[in-house]
Amino acid sequence: MALIPRSWSVLLAAFLYSSTASAIDPFLIKDIRVEGIQRTEAGTVFSYLPVKVGDTMNDEKAAQAIRALFATGFFRDVTLEVDGATLVVVVQERPSIAQIDFTGTKEFDKDALLKGMRQIGLAEGRIFDKSVVDRAEQELKRQYLSRGKYAAEVSTTITPLERNRVSINFGVVEGESSKIRQVSIIGAKAFTEKQLLGLFYLREPGMMTWFSKQDQYSRQKLSADLETLRSYYQDRGYLEFNIDSTQVSITPDKKEIYITIGITEGEKYTVSEVKVGGQLLIPEEEVRKLISVKPGEVFSRVKLTESTKKINDRLGNDGYAFANVNAAPELNKDKKEAAFTFFIDPGRRVYVRRINVAGNTRTRDEVVRREMRQVEGGWYAVDKITQSRQRLDRLSYFNEVSIETPAVQGTTDQVDVNVTVVEKPTGSILLGAGFGSGTGAVVTTSISQNNIFGSGKHVSAGINTSKIQSLYSLSYTDPYFTVDGISLGYDLYHRKVDAASSGLGQYQTQTTGGGFRFGVPITDIDTIVYGLGVEKTHITTFPTSPLFYTDYVNTFGASTTNLIANIGWGRNSLDSMIYPTSGSNHRVFVEGSEGSLRYYRASYQYQRYFSLSRDYTLMLNGELGYGDGFGGKPLPFFKNYFAGGVSSVRGYKLNTIAPRDTNGDPRGGNRKAVANTEFLFPFPGLTNDKSARLAAFFDVGMVTDNKYDFGELRYSTGVSILWVSPFGPLKVSFAKPLTNKIEDRKQAFQFTFGGTF
Repeated sequence: MALIPRSWSVLLAAFLYSSTASAIDPFLIKDIRVEGIQRTEAGTVFSYLPVKVGDTMNDEKAAQAIRALFATGFFRDVTLEVDGATLVVVVQERPSIAQIDFTGTKEFDKDALLKGMRQIGLAEGRIFDKSVVDRAEQELKRQYLSRGKYAAEVSTTITPLERNRVSINFGVVEGESSKIRQVSIIGAKAFTEKQLLGLFYLREPGMMTWFSKQDQYSRQKLSADLETLRSYYQDRGYLEFNIDSTQVSITPDKKEIYITIGITEGEKYTVSEVKVGGQLLIPEEEVRKLISVKPGEVFSRVKLTESTKKINDRLGNDGYAFANVNAAPELNKDKKEAAFTFFIDPGRRVYVRRINVAGNTRTRDEVVRREMRQVEGGWYAVDKITQSRQRLDRLSYFNEVSIETPAVQGTTDQVDVNVTVVEKPTGSILLGAGFGSGTGAVVTTSISQNNIFGSGKHVSAGINTSKIQSLYSLSYTDPYFTVDGISLGYDLYHRKVDAASSGLGQYQTQTTGGGFRFGVPITDIDTIVYGLGVEKTHITTFPTSPLFYTDYVNTFGASTTNLIANIGWGRNSLDSMIYPTSGSNHRVFVEGSEGSLRYYRASYQYQRYFSLSRDYTLMLNGELGYGDGFGGKPLPFFKNYFAGGVSSVRGYKLNTIAPRDTNGDPRGGNRKAVANTEFLFPFPGLTNDKSARLAAFFDVGMVTDNKYDFGELRYSTGVSILWVSPFGPLKVSFAKPLTNKIEDRKQAFQFTFGGTF
């Protein structure tokens, strides 16, 4: 039997109940029987019938009964029959949806499509409705159009199955994305069209757009670009800037798109006055310090938004979760000036009733709750909510962390804090491979679990081998050994170093050790680490080894056992660990040894990023190292410092900037100083792609014995490329050494590449 769309059902229903009404003579209903049902329960039919046993059936009630059953959407045909004093309801059920599938959909994830279909009423197990299927097909087409795939074709196949079910398949031929051939801005006077188009993510085909896909039209990305354009003007005083029109036209073959944007710049406004009004719960002087907008300056929307947010957050820190701050403008169009009054309505002060955690199917509640800086029963505080979210993000246990603070119904002074997380796999078995210009081939194997049994504890074991070094390690860390957040960790390792393979002197070391460490958090960004361990080292020399090494082994022995203690301090305020643009990173580390070897080493690193603009960043890095022996023993030569290489002073071979032995090979020194300056900027054609960027750099460094000798400094300059590729990070540098000493070992091209697969 053919499937009847709902639009026909209304006409059919009208016909049925009108014809049935004329065929039924009034009678007293003694029984009701339902026929034709397969999935629907008889009780469901009875619940929708407007008549029951004992009622008198007539034309009007017959029409009402048929109308009510059709309105359920469960049936495609309904008739009423009379069997003596029994009312017989005969129905034909609509089929149910057994399966929904997609073929040819590469642009969208299948699970996301099924979720979208469910939102418009199409899902497995539901009653089949052709009108809903048609609407779903049109929505799928619209989604492809929003991605710039104007040639996409969508066809729907409905296949009847046994037991009155159907299977629905959406077949898609996506075709090629339409490419942007031209983007034009009409009406720009204060800025050049080229300057404005440089702000856009969408752009005309260029050198790298085949990779970035920025020449493929997307409605959402165009909307974001228009908002960027609006912000650019309004941040530079054009308060009345307006986008008058946006025209997107496509060629008949649906392959090329032309975008034309019409704008009116308006006049440039300056700020004439800033006033504060409303209910001030904090001193006006403090409020004014939070306002970035200053009289005499060119109007800036970003400063206005930043000011209202700072005031809101300041009130939020005192418990005013629903504070409202509005900056009302007063325009003087003749003078091209704008005065602003910040009206403050703090609302009621509220406290947190309860913290609720959701989404953590593996991670224990306590692991999430111990990162919360907002506490139950305390006054609501924006800064504590923000700190809590940041700490949960840093755990790396979750793909998403969201915190909402809805008001408690029936109260005016309470909110709940709802923490919702989306967990990600925290265990991994990794095989890694890479290559470095100094280290050669690198092979890594590791197994780790960063959240074992949902407890937040870390366990890992790894193997890392290269031509210079082989390392086998096992570690365990409990980040909350105490309720105050003091961590406890244990480490075991075995390391073999072949110095000759890296161009150093002829010797080998094998070190086996183990120890434990405590991490004490001082603030959210400061941590002090204490460590204590035992290390046994065996040194192997060869007949060709320089006298320096053989004398050391003859004097202090080939095997040593030592107690090693260390302390370190770190402060990390970088805005990103992958693509930093602002913030700093401090590291201080001191190591001392007692036993067969008696020495100490201290190092300090300071790294700072300055955001010069949206696309340009300046990075400064400095490293100092110092070591020496005590108790009549020297600093062991295998604990010496070295410099040079792609992560140090570029343009010089790895570990070759150092004092040399009698054979002319680098043997290292007890003092190290390295400084790097990098000017970071986007890769041409990939302005909005954060996975790749270029840098112009200047490096300087030295390694010496006993004193810092500035005559030993090595300088280099050049350019580097950093690409976080799908296969791992790639870092390439092209450097020109600026010093020219006979013993220098130069290497203009250097790179490292590696990752997991």
